[in-house]
Amino acid sequence: MRENQYTIANYIVFKTTLQALCKKLITNFGVSVTIYKDYLKGKMDMDINKKISEELKIKISQVEATVQLIDEGNTIPFIARYRKEVTGSLDDEVLRKFDERLKYLRNLEDRKATVIATIEEQGKLTDELRAQIEKAETLVVVEDLYRPYKQKRRTRATIAKEKGLEPLSNIITLQMCTTSLEEEASKYISDEKGVTSAQEAIQGAQDIIAESISDEAEFRTYIRNITFKEGKLITAAKDEKAESVYEMYYNFEEPIAKLVGHRILAINRGEKEKFISVKIEAPEERILGYLQKKVIIRENKFTTPILVATIEDAYKRLIFPAIEREIRSELTETAEDGAIKVFGKNLAQLLLQPPIAGQVVLGWDPAFRTGCKIAVVDATGKVLDTTVIYPTAPQMKVAESKETIKKLIKKHGVTLIALGNGTASRESEQVIVEILKEVGNGVNYLITNEAGASVYSASKLATEEFPNYNVGERSAISMARRVQDPLAELVKIDPKSIGVGQYQHDMNQKKLGEALTDVVEDCVNKVGVDLNTASASLLEYISGITKVIAKNIVEYRETNGKFTDRKQLLKVGKLGPKAFEQCAGFMRISDGKNPLDKTSVHPETYDAAAKVIEKLGYTMEDLRVGKMLGLGLMIKDYDKLSKELGIGEITLRDIVKELEKPGRDPRDEMPKPILKSDVLDMKDLKPGMILKGTVRNVIDFGAFVDIGVHQDGLVHISQITQKYIKHPLEVVSVGDIVDVMVMSVEPAKKRIALTMKIDK
Repeated sequence: MRENQYTIANYIVFKTTLQALCKKLITNFGVSVTIYKDYLKGKMDMDINKKISEELKIKISQVEATVQLIDEGNTIPFIARYRKEVTGSLDDEVLRKFDERLKYLRNLEDRKATVIATIEEQGKLTDELRAQIEKAETLVVVEDLYRPYKQKRRTRATIAKEKGLEPLSNIITLQMCTTSLEEEASKYISDEKGVTSAQEAIQGAQDIIAESISDEAEFRTYIRNITFKEGKLITAAKDEKAESVYEMYYNFEEPIAKLVGHRILAINRGEKEKFISVKIEAPEERILGYLQKKVIIRENKFTTPILVATIEDAYKRLIFPAIEREIRSELTETAEDGAIKVFGKNLAQLLLQPPIAGQVVLGWDPAFRTGCKIAVVDATGKVLDTTVIYPTAPQMKVAESKETIKKLIKKHGVTLIALGNGTASRESEQVIVEILKEVGNGVNYLITNEAGASVYSASKLATEEFPNYNVGERSAISMARRVQDPLAELVKIDPKSIGVGQYQHDMNQKKLGEALTDVVEDCVNKVGVDLNTASASLLEYISGITKVIAKNIVEYRETNGKFTDRKQLLKVGKLGPKAFEQCAGFMRISDGKNPLDKTSVHPETYDAAAKVIEKLGYTMEDLRVGKMLGLGLMIKDYDKLSKELGIGEITLRDIVKELEKPGRDPRDEMPKPILKSDVLDMKDLKPGMILKGTVRNVIDFGAFVDIGVHQDGLVHISQITQKYIKHPLEVVSVGDIVDVMVMSVEPAKKRIALTMKIDK
């Protein structure tokens, strides 16, 4: 069908009136519904593709290729790793933004379609209105345009219309009265319709006009924009004598345009906990002046005073409360998005902490009354021993506890103690240091973040994994295993329970959960998993693998023994060819039949990899024993070789990189945890001391650094670097090892101020 042969409506009209249009086309022209539908869908896709291309600053060809990959059901990790040739090497971060924007824009088009259809059914759709809706770039604008046509509950305006007062409102709006309004309004007095006086008629007409002004999209856009630019957010104490962490907001005001995310979230929490009241102050005088210029088109002594009063009523009663809610909601959403982004970055850094391999670890979950739970695990994470000791108050069985730990160290060859940083951690640390001094060299300890350990240890998953251990013992096991392989252990915990964010419990939990799940998925696929040791909790984050398939993989492994070939995955229940394509490259078999199975080379390029190995004079046995270091230096012309092999140059380079270091772990490039053998107390700190610490959390206004005194110190954003930065994440990440200098210590308030601006 040629475009100039028939007049074809745009996609939006098509989507909402598909049945009628297609029936007419088939009847009159014999046009195929499928052809028509494909044409119009293509038009919408072109518009969306162009928008994404402009926003993300990528080529339209990249957008089109990526959209196709997403629509075909490919996951983001798979696209990022194995479809670089197609996307032009878009990384997972860009692809996540791409996917989110694609969903939003498609949802926007759907909403436009629904709105146009609804207005058209009412017989009120004009070409101008249709064009405005089609041009709208946000859902807010679409809803503003739809507002006058939306089915409303019974309002003062609808009641006035039922009383027959709409003609009177039209007379006032025209502003051409030559007699008093009372005289005109007296014509609408009716016992039958419930209008008992001229003043009541005028009031009803004002209600109709006020709602009409409120429904005008242009007015709402102006008011929303000027309030954002020139308005203020003001907070006040509900009880000035009440002590709280929100005291700085007891008498606070700041321009809306300058509000930062962490303040917005803190204010929201203070309001929710009823310590403060919050309001928006808009430039009311300017707004009313604007509305008067728009509504009062001619001076009329009879209608002007009424319209001035009506405009003020429309703004104060109808427009401003809604705009205030919208602005508060938008501020919150923006702040949440920022906080989620920070949480995600922190979580990624935490998950990608390098594992401490080859150590027999003693996990120590500290507590007072119930005692410290102890668990020893071997280098593979297998539980060797558990017990409970009571070195802290009220029992204070220090000597007995020390003997128990020393026996466990000797019996199992413990080389590392992993101490949780919760209650009684400081007291436990003192005991550990004394023990290490008595047992001599060879054993170190570190403090590990136990966030989420209690949640995990009481979960159904932990019960299934360790049915013969109680909650406390499971927590100690988690302490030990999370230093051996942080990623494998932390994926068992709801990401929201891992304390590396700010105000995470106050924000949209669905949005937060989805974002953090994406982070975990990206991290797990970046590292890959050992198919023969990975838990179901770890496997379910692999590209293409669902919870059900993950359990089926574990069950298959337990029933049939170790996997010796990636192709065996196709024998797992519910794991079909598509899921295999998505997951295979991320599943590693360290001692399988095919040495390529221990690499991240995808099975679809095994033939090419084998040819590279053969062409450069190596064998599969060389790959098995890791004798291909420097392989890349032997290739003089990647472009020529890639064409010879029938694969892209980017893919070839990835294959070579993997053959050089098969099964390499990207976490090896991260800073190693600081192992300790002695303790530093807060009272030992003095201003000017320079220490080495580990970044535990990064937030909008700074970074918390563990310097080994149980209480993390704060490096304010102004103390991170000499140059100006907008956010601490520009310089530091969770897990970074940094040099800091003590600025001040407040033991009573448990505050330590640090700086990274050290003259060296």
